[in-house]
Amino acid sequence: MPIGGRIPGRESSAEVADATRRTHLASERTELAWWRTGLTALAVALGVGRVVPGLDDDSTRWPYELVGVLFALYGVAVIAYGSSRRGVVERALAEGRYPDPPRFAHAALAAAGVALGLLTVVLILLS
Repeated sequence: MPIGGRIPGRESSAEVADATRRTHLASERTELAWWRTGLTALAVALGVGRVVPGLDDDSTRWPYELVGVLFALYGVAVIAYGSSRRGVVERALAEGRYPDPPRFAHAALAAAGVALGLLTVVLILLS
């Protein structure tokens, strides 16, 4: 007898329903994680673009404002992507298929995050 007394491919309808419920909840948690990341980027945007330049009247403001705007755009993009991705996952689940992760979108968001991190390092070193 298989481990756990279950025969693969013979799941009950209750087990399938429970797995589907868990998958929907996981999709919701993932969307909220994207939102948290986006909201954090928006908070960083406010800090870099408005708070930090205001601490020193002698500093040039535009580089901080530019990086702040870029962080804000990144935050909006991350929130939009997370919401869009959840819709894709939910539709795929309703159709009984697995949604492939969009490699380009993940790579683009990762590259943008790395670029923003490097711009922040430059701001720190030059100030």
